[in-house]
Parts: sequence; structure tokens; C-alpha cells
Amino acid sequence: MEAALRMLELEVRRRLDGLLQGNHLGLVPGPGSEPGEARTYQPGDDVRRMDWAVTARTTIPHIRETVADRELETWLAIDLSPSLDFGTAACEKRDLAIAATAAVAHLTRGGGNRIGAAVSTGAESVRIPARGGLAHARGMIRKIAEIDRAPEGTRGDLAALLEQLRRPPRRRGLIVVISDFLGEMEWQRPLRALSARHDIVAIEVVDPRDVDLPEVGTVVLSDPESGRQREVTASALLRKEFNAAAAEHRGEVAAGLRRAGAGHLVLRTDSDWIADTVRFVVARKRRWSGGVA
Repeated sequence: MEAALRMLELEVRRRLDGLLQGNHLGLVPGPGSEPGEARTYQPGDDVRRMDWAVTARTTIPHIRETVADRELETWLAIDLSPSLDFGTAACEKRDLAIAATAAVAHLTRGGGNRIGAAVSTGAESVRIPARGGLAHARGMIRKIAEIDRAPEGTRGDLAALLEQLRRPPRRRGLIVVISDFLGEMEWQRPLRALSARHDIVAIEVVDPRDVDLPEVGTVVLSDPESGRQREVTASALLRKEFNAAAAEHRGEVAAGLRRAGAGHLVLRTDSDWIADTVRFVVARKRRWSGGVA
């Protein structure tokens, strides 16, 4: 476990370093320490912020703006219900959820930022208080990875997990929801309530077999959250209906997240999840800076 988490951290740091620095405005008014844009000097500006390199290059006095720093508080709502104990590609969905946790912890760390987590397997709930520092982030990821799997037949409750982050109210910050979003969609109401106060990012963890039933002949399908099993023959008609139902559900999930104003990142067990994360973060950075994604 320790070696696997260390390798995960090294991979995340190698490919995600520098993506979010300086991209959230300060909660406290006033100048910050993060360098911003240079602009022409105006009477009354603080001469201590003079940018001599730009001034020499343009022969016109310029000052360097600064972006206010902010102590960002991030809370993770992590769904580790039995439906995530499944995977047919490079890893299980549960493993990918833990990898996404490590990526978020790395991207939001530093500058006095804090991160905490509320985790639910359906059988138990674990809350990790929000704190700062690399040691806390590493300990949080390790604790989440070591949470026992719920027994088969345990039903997850994402709505109840989100309610844990609503009460008591927390300071404004970032909420990251990590789940496969399978099952009923009662989570929409608490998610919209959270979005009124916080920035929301939803990370949907998907396995190829969640959305596509291959031609495998007779197969036993099992619902890990109800324990029900059914033997079926994967005929062309059944596969078509299964794929259509899966596409419809994913469309409903995407629409529900849009209504809540949440950013939506899809990570698949059969693709490069770090590359997908990089594309998502870069697109958000362009929106923050007023560019075109």
C-alpha cells in the first residue's frame, strides 16, 4: 500500500505540477504576492511595484499587478459504495477514485490551503477534518485507501453524504464530489444547495462495462448494492437496450450536474486519467482568465 501510494504521488506531481497556482482570488481584500499582469504606471501607484524590465523594454513606466492569495478550503465527498468495487480495464473504479483524490489534494495544496474529506461506503462514514500541509494530505489519502470495503448488498447514499457537507455550514470554498453516480439521482437537491455557497466539481468515475455490454454470450449480471443476480444472454437486442439505457442515465447525470453549476470531469478506467484531468484543469483556467476553451 505504501509503495503504491508513493508511486501515485510521484506520478501526480510529475504531470500536474503548476496547473493551478495563482488562479483563485483572495477572500481578504488587498494586494497579494502572486505576480499578475503588467500595466502602465498611473499617478498614485505604489512605486515599489514598478516593473523595471518592462519599463526598460517599452521606455514607458509600468507596474506589476499582484493577485491576492487565498486560503482555499476544499472538501471531498467520496463515494466508495460497492458499485465502485468493480473494474474491467486498468483498475477498479475504487482505485481511480483514490487516484482522483490524490490529484485534487495535489492541485489544491499550498499557500495555507486546507483539505478535508467525507467518505461513505454505505456501511460506514468517515470524516477527515480539513487541515493543511503535505503530511496531512498524505495521511488523508492513506486513510481513504485503507477504508474497508462494504459487504455486497450494501446500498450507497450519495445524497446523505452531500448532506454531511451542508450541515453545519462551512466557509465558502471548493467541494469535489467523486462517485460513479449510478442509481437514483436524489443527490441533485443537496448538490444544488451546496452550489449556492461553494464552487462544485463532480468527478464521474466510469468503467467501460458501465456503458457498453459486449457480445459475451450468456453471462451473470450482479448488482453489488442490492445483491441481486440475473443470468442473461447478451443478444444484439439486449446489448442495444443496455447501451441506450446507460447513455440515457449518463445524459441525465450530466444534465443534473449542469443544473447545479458543477464542473464535470469524467475519468475512465480504460483511459489516461491524468491526461483527462490536465485537459479539464486547463479548460477551467482558460475560463477563469477569460479565454476560449
